[in-house]
Amino acid sequence: MKQKIVIKVCAPCEGCRAKALEVAARAADGVISLAITGDDRDKLEVVGVGVDVTRLVICLRKKVCYAEILLVEEEKEEEEKKEPECKPCYWPPYWCPPPEDPTCKPCYPRYSYAPPPPAVVVCDEPSACSIM
Repeated sequence: MKQKIVIKVCAPCEGCRAKALEVAARAADGVISLAITGDDRDKLEVVGVGVDVTRLVICLRKKVCYAEILLVEEEKEEEEKKEPECKPCYWPPYWCPPPEDPTCKPCYPRYSYAPPPPAVVVCDEPSACSIM
């Protein structure tokens, strides 16, 4: 389950923000992305799978500065696009119109001639064996 976590961090300078990013990357397992957001650049946005939020906040409080959980939510994954379903055709094979959607295949296979059967050679000559 992919989740998005927003933590308010008291980081007044760029060095503190960089340290907060480094601590968050090392402390939490399963982190996919980190970002500093907000108007005052005081929010740390963490996206990951199976991130332990309490452990992350405790590490930030110990090593950087004050940290507070603002938001923990499940991030929705984009649904895969489904291919359009073709409409069934009720026409006989020789009257079947071409499909409207170019991704659809024709409902009936077109007629084609089968390849000729392989040639079989029969030999009626006497055998070359002298024992028999």
